[in-house]
Amino acid sequence: MKTKFFVVLFLAVSAFGFSQKQAIKSAAKALKSGDMDVAAEALQAAEGQLDAADDKMKANYYFLKGQVIAASAGESLDKIESAASAYNKTIEIEAAAGASKYTADASQKLQLLRQSLIENAIKDQNAKNYKGASEKLYLGYTTNKADTTYLYYAAGNAVNDKDYDTALKYYKELKDLGFSGEKKEFVATHKETGKLDVFESKQIRDLSVKSGEYIKPETKTSESKKGEIAKNIALIYMSQGKDEEAVAAIEEAKKENPEDSALMQAEADVYYKLGNIAKYKEIMEQIVANDPENPDLLYNLGVSASRLGDNDQAMGYYKKALELKPDYTAAQINIASIILSGETKIVDEMNGLGTSSSDNRKYEELTKKRSELYKTAVPYLEGALKSNPDNVEAIRTLMNIFYQLDDPKAGEMKDKLKALEGGN
Repeated sequence: MKTKFFVVLFLAVSAFGFSQKQAIKSAAKALKSGDMDVAAEALQAAEGQLDAADDKMKANYYFLKGQVIAASAGESLDKIESAASAYNKTIEIEAAAGASKYTADASQKLQLLRQSLIENAIKDQNAKNYKGASEKLYLGYTTNKADTTYLYYAAGNAVNDKDYDTALKYYKELKDLGFSGEKKEFVATHKETGKLDVFESKQIRDLSVKSGEYIKPETKTSESKKGEIAKNIALIYMSQGKDEEAVAAIEEAKKENPEDSALMQAEADVYYKLGNIAKYKEIMEQIVANDPENPDLLYNLGVSASRLGDNDQAMGYYKKALELKPDYTAAQINIASIILSGETKIVDEMNGLGTSSSDNRKYEELTKKRSELYKTAVPYLEGALKSNPDNVEAIRTLMNIFYQLDDPKAGEMKDKLKALEGGN
């Protein structure tokens, strides 16, 4: 009886394996001919027996399954996820078994699937469908968790969609992963414009330098996004009325690198949002003390001083930024703005004068004072145009100033404005 029992069992297993093998062969044949319904039915028949299959057959099954699902996926995120999961399973099984029959093709198909997903996410983002973009980018991340950059952009789109709960979840995941977003950048300076350009690879950068079009090749590391992530976590907490959690989030992030200027900037922003301007200013000054040759930090201090109503101090910071970076357009615009803000007081005083001879003399004095104010602002606005010739607001402001000063350059500014705005 024992012998018969084993023979029967052996025959049953053989028949079992044959049935499954035939089902997978049928699925492959149907897939090749484009009959997806038949392929899906064959795979479904094989699925119930999959646990007993060997690694080669399992890898084949998942490779076919990925293709069948992908063929009808369209923009269905569920189907795209299922197809990607099947391809990843193929790669995983073969890696564990030391095989590679389907790995290359599965990897290629997975890459194409993800590429299409990301392209659609970009389209959504450009169309301001931030929810769709966030969902697709997050799926792009989950289908290959090595690409943490997709998780970062998924979080950003969730913020734009005002889905702060989802954004917070993604940012926390980035924080737990230790994501910094730092990467090598191959840069060189354009010989004619002086602009620093980033290249896709070292090879392309070196060829551009060899052509003579670029000079000063460098390899830089992009700025860490840890500070931005910590700040966004804190700001989301603040939007939820959780001020203590906001401050705690920054403090926790600073434990790893207390001198990180991006984190300190984030902390300063949080205190500014909380209305603690003194603490904001204290932190900003410490940032500059740590890096006194950084024009961007000086500019930010100028912005904060201006927000606090201290335009004299703001002017000082902007001028220091210009000393370090003479073509700092934003600093030049802000200096001109501070100068021109003094016009309101002069105009109000002029409008309050009467018609007496003393009032007329005062009016002339104020007119002269106003002209001097305009002349003081002009060099900064012209400097801004040198580095950014298409700055419409700078051109419009200069045009108005030149008209007030009876300067013939007003016509030149008018023509530039028309050209940029498409006027006749």
